[in-house]
Amino acid sequence: MTDAGCHRDEQNRLADRPTTDMSIKAQRFRLWLADNLDDQNAGLMHVTSDQMAPLPNGLERGMLFVFDRPVRGSFWMKNTIIPLDIAYIATDGIVVAMYTMIPLDTRSNAYPPGALYRFAIEVLANRLSGLGLKVGDRLDIPPAILKRR
Repeated sequence: MTDAGCHRDEQNRLADRPTTDMSIKAQRFRLWLADNLDDQNAGLMHVTSDQMAPLPNGLERGMLFVFDRPVRGSFWMKNTIIPLDIAYIATDGIVVAMYTMIPLDTRSNAYPPGALYRFAIEVLANRLSGLGLKVGDRLDIPPAILKRR
């Protein structure tokens, strides 16, 4: 695949994923779930800004990464063609780190969490800070997600 566009099979990959709805600072999001290694490795690679556009009902789009235990690994932007915000979230829902990530950035430690986390959320760039989210804030992870592992 090329970095320049999105192929049909990549679009279908998202359509087949489960989702969860979650509020961040009173804004509702519909988040694709990445709760297995394959989906976590693919993340939002090749996803276009059109695919991330808000839904007609006002829900914004993004991805929720769910790990079975706290981890420390960094994210990167390999084959990710749109800028994204990321929030690393501890098991108790506390945001431990946040970044705005640049497209196609393959530096392996460009966005370090600095602490253990169990969840990560990716949304369109500048959206989390635009909502006023900051490190130390607590997010309510949906109960069904907390029960997944």
